[in-house]
Amino acid sequence: MRALILQYYERVLGSYWFIPSIMAVAASLLAFLLITFDSLVKPDAFGASPFLYATQPDGARAILSAIGGSMIGVAGTVFSVTMAAVVFASGSFGPRLLTNFMNDRGNQVTLGVFVATFVYSMLVLRSVRDGGADSGFGDMFVPNLAIFGAIILAIGSIGVLIYFIHHVPSNIHISNVIAGIGQNLLSRVADEFPQDEPRDAKAEAALKWQVPPCFRGDEAETGTAGATAPFAQIACDRVGYLQIIDRESLIAAAARDAIIVRLTCRPGVFVYPGFKLFDVWPAERADEETGERLRACLAAGNSRSPRQDINFLFDELVEIAGRALSPGVNDPYTAITCMDWLTAAMAAIAGRYSGDPYIVDEDGKLRAIIQAGSFADYLDIAFGHLRQYAAADMIAGEHFINCLGAVLSACRTDDQRSAVHNQAAHFIELAREALSGACLATVEAAAADVRPKGERVQS
Repeated sequence: MRALILQYYERVLGSYWFIPSIMAVAASLLAFLLITFDSLVKPDAFGASPFLYATQPDGARAILSAIGGSMIGVAGTVFSVTMAAVVFASGSFGPRLLTNFMNDRGNQVTLGVFVATFVYSMLVLRSVRDGGADSGFGDMFVPNLAIFGAIILAIGSIGVLIYFIHHVPSNIHISNVIAGIGQNLLSRVADEFPQDEPRDAKAEAALKWQVPPCFRGDEAETGTAGATAPFAQIACDRVGYLQIIDRESLIAAAARDAIIVRLTCRPGVFVYPGFKLFDVWPAERADEETGERLRACLAAGNSRSPRQDINFLFDELVEIAGRALSPGVNDPYTAITCMDWLTAAMAAIAGRYSGDPYIVDEDGKLRAIIQAGSFADYLDIAFGHLRQYAAADMIAGEHFINCLGAVLSACRTDDQRSAVHNQAAHFIELAREALSGACLATVEAAAADVRPKGERVQS
């Protein structure tokens, strides 16, 4: 249940209606408070300055009508401009970036300011009374303080409009788009790969001792529903992309039944009824209620989410670079910008300890094992998926090799260096098929520093 709440919370914060709705409600409350305050104080309580007061009902109505009418018109224009920017970005950079622009706080706040000012003006306008015996509403009432508040909101809305005019072209500038994705990627790397020292050998051995033999990877046993099976498997009951894994609820569910759970998938995987989500040990404790509690720790949706799916951010950068290197666009420098951010992410991963797959409870007992991606896996997602595009372009290809060299300098282990060497070797093979002459020689020369020592350049 907590996973579904987190999922809905993310959807609400990322929606285009939530912030404008909250601002409209806040404007309604402000109008009510100021009108009430105006009704309690004397008209000359703050002096008789004409700057503060629209003394006649007709003047008050004219001011509020002008503000309200102009605000709702500008709000429609803001929405139209936002949709045009979203359509342009989706077509130019890829449909997966649509969510990034819809979630932009600047657009949401801008729309909210104009909607809130309109709602405020309409509510204050409703309170203006002419007075007199024929009106049937008592004495004349002009909420001077509330009208002054409407003027302040209108002036503030002009400032927001100026900001919006600057924000939209800046927001769809390709360098800013890539930088936004890259910053999110680096933030996710910091969350998934802690800089803390790994467990000492004694603690690591004690923890691995708790891992059931069937979960250690050296047995060929397969879990079934039988009574003699080493572990049971819990299948999915929904369709969609896995978005959230609630670790706290997973620990609580595993501790309640005194079981050890191994997740067989990661965020971003497409699941469907029958898809195996969990391996549970011991098998005899995995009943239907256990399956329901474990499935409640996961949330799936119609699309991938960057909240826990770090691969999604890698894929966005690769998609932009791949589109830029397509024959119809032929923009290697946009691809170079993407490679720079991919290099920064891979260098950060190389300099950190891999994520801990073991999840323990407060007593230090092993409760869950979650798949942890390796350096080689992420390198293949970042550069392996991009090499087929970069290999056909000399400019992008040379920078591709230079980026691998930068990642190589950040590697801490021989396994990491071997993964970089393999990527460089595969890239050179593709480049030899796509390039020739001086273009190939340029890429070959750049690759000299990335090859393992002692390896000769093939002509």
